[in-house]
Amino acid sequence: MNVTVLTGAGISTESGIPDYRGPKGLWTADPDYEKLVTIDYYLADPGIRRRSWEFRRAGPALTAEPNAGHLALVELERAGLLDRLITQNVDGLHQKAGNDPARVLELHGNMFGVRCLGCDARSTLRETLERIDAGEDDPACLACGGILKTTTVMFGEHLDHDVISAAVSATRRADLFLAVGTSLQVHPAAALAGMARRLVIVNDQPTPYDAGAERVVREPIGVALPALVKELIHEAR
Repeated sequence: MNVTVLTGAGISTESGIPDYRGPKGLWTADPDYEKLVTIDYYLADPGIRRRSWEFRRAGPALTAEPNAGHLALVELERAGLLDRLITQNVDGLHQKAGNDPARVLELHGNMFGVRCLGCDARSTLRETLERIDAGEDDPACLACGGILKTTTVMFGEHLDHDVISAAVSATRRADLFLAVGTSLQVHPAAALAGMARRLVIVNDQPTPYDAGAERVVREPIGVALPALVKELIHEAR
């Protein structure tokens, strides 16, 4: 069996990272948060950039640890069933849990890298936060003075074409497509579910693709996903 997995913010909530749209989501609590991840606001307003860096420094994702859901997907890979792990998350927890980075497709980038929007010079989030701790509230590129941002894809930016193409290919060749902790409302990631030959959804809220899924699981991901992976491994033997 060849399994491709798509994960969204819901898989990381049990690691202490809030999702966006859920009852306790970031946008539910503070609708203004969307400005911190929208490129036009970010470029135009140094205050937004300062808030964005502070969010990264104070946010739980910086020190979060993988949970049972992440670890279950490592077991799926070790069993030889995982083809690609497509994620909408930027927290790096799949790699931290032990999944092969070569199998992880990060649709929205990764928060731990930093690049200059002027000259594309690269650095790390740690280095940038150290500069903020030293007194720079909106650090500029040391090479050209340009605006720095994390290597995440903000609203208004284009996703990486190669990553999208790889995700589509993995979805089309999969015997089973597993969507975990995602509302399936953000495109193009959501459209992958519509390409699946067989679709299983694990999510605490309804999604637009529930009707087309052969199975929908509403249990907490940390409970449901290990059980589902165990079942898939047993079936494959």
